[in-house]
Amino acid sequence: MRFRIETRLLTVLTALVLTILPAASARADEVTDWTQIMLNAMTTANFALKYSLPASRDAAMMAASVFDAVNGVKGLYSPIHVAPAAPKGTSERAAAVQAAYVILVDLFPAQKATFDAARTNSLNAILNVNGGDNLQAKVQASVDNGVAWGQQVADEIWGWRSTDGFSSVLPSFLGGTNLGEWRPTPPAFVPGAGLQFATMTPWAIASPSQFRTAGPPSLSSALYAQVYNETKTMGAANSAPRSPDQTLYAKFWNSTTGNYFWDGAGLRLAANDGLTLLDHARIFAALNVAMADSIIGCWDAKYHYVFWRPVTAIALGDSDPNLNTAGDPNWTPLITTPGHPEYPSAHSCISSGAATVLAQFYGANTPFTVDSDHMNGVVRSFSSFDEALDEVANARIYGGIHFRTSTNDGRVLGTAVANYVLQNAFLPGHGNGSFDGDYE
Repeated sequence: MRFRIETRLLTVLTALVLTILPAASARADEVTDWTQIMLNAMTTANFALKYSLPASRDAAMMAASVFDAVNGVKGLYSPIHVAPAAPKGTSERAAAVQAAYVILVDLFPAQKATFDAARTNSLNAILNVNGGDNLQAKVQASVDNGVAWGQQVADEIWGWRSTDGFSSVLPSFLGGTNLGEWRPTPPAFVPGAGLQFATMTPWAIASPSQFRTAGPPSLSSALYAQVYNETKTMGAANSAPRSPDQTLYAKFWNSTTGNYFWDGAGLRLAANDGLTLLDHARIFAALNVAMADSIIGCWDAKYHYVFWRPVTAIALGDSDPNLNTAGDPNWTPLITTPGHPEYPSAHSCISSGAATVLAQFYGANTPFTVDSDHMNGVVRSFSSFDEALDEVANARIYGGIHFRTSTNDGRVLGTAVANYVLQNAFLPGHGNGSFDGDYE
């Protein structure tokens, strides 16, 4: 594909080493440093499952700002929003730092002191060069230009996304009471969450509905009976066939945001890949834009089909038109059902979007690990991205909150979104010809 970075393939030995590195150990450059700072900020703000939707937008906003800031120095790729226009001699490293800093302060103002300290450390590291007064002056000027350019880019992207529909106040959505139709679920019985994401302005795809999936199975079909009974058996709170490991990873994949899982995996892979600052800016921008647009596409489908959750479907199983879906009004899932329609699975959407991007850069069969900021000490290891996506799908079924058709179609949606991003954004050949090198 056109998007692949031209670099030597990682060896199997290197890949195996990467699988044992925690996300916090990834120290490659300012892009990865500030991606980790962003994840730490989300943890501090308690961005667990409840905040997965804004997390996808926040991460894309920061990654987009960093990419356009870094790319704006050399102008090698098409921008996300801000055309390359940095002055000659601009420090791309300082531009990355300032762009990330500005977005994070805007998103998490209560953590400004933490970001201030991190910014000071990052800029001091760039300024710490050996040489005479002339070189020191050149470096300072380069950093000053980088800070000014990073500020401009971040401000422009912040202004752009302030009108994307995220802040829209919409009427409460309560679904309906028809068979197959979503309605608020126990224990909280809250209205449908994130309704604005169904119509929010995407980052790269043409519209929220561009990759809308075909829809859930008919309630009278053999396929519905099959997926219904799988979830009823394997996803029950007291399921006997579900193994301890299946129970563990159902809880694990439900413990934090998709961005924490997949940006963390990306940080481990980036730790020793030998790529440039611009390469990393491009990888994390593609990763987070794909995840953000996968969520938007997913929410379009959720509120288009408005399909009921297993906790509702199984309680009313004797009322549906299928003779092979015995009901159980006392059935409860292993994990708490999220407050939005079932189809398609959001975790399969965002995870397949992320995995498709990382597989493009690092290879489909690259070993990697995933951890969680809310289940310390639990690490999941995989020999390929497909293996991880299989576990994500199983986790939602074994957790009792999805049917297999939802995870399968969510995977299709996320993959399609990511492939569109890879084929239509961040494209090479847009150099502005003005770069003569900074002093880094």
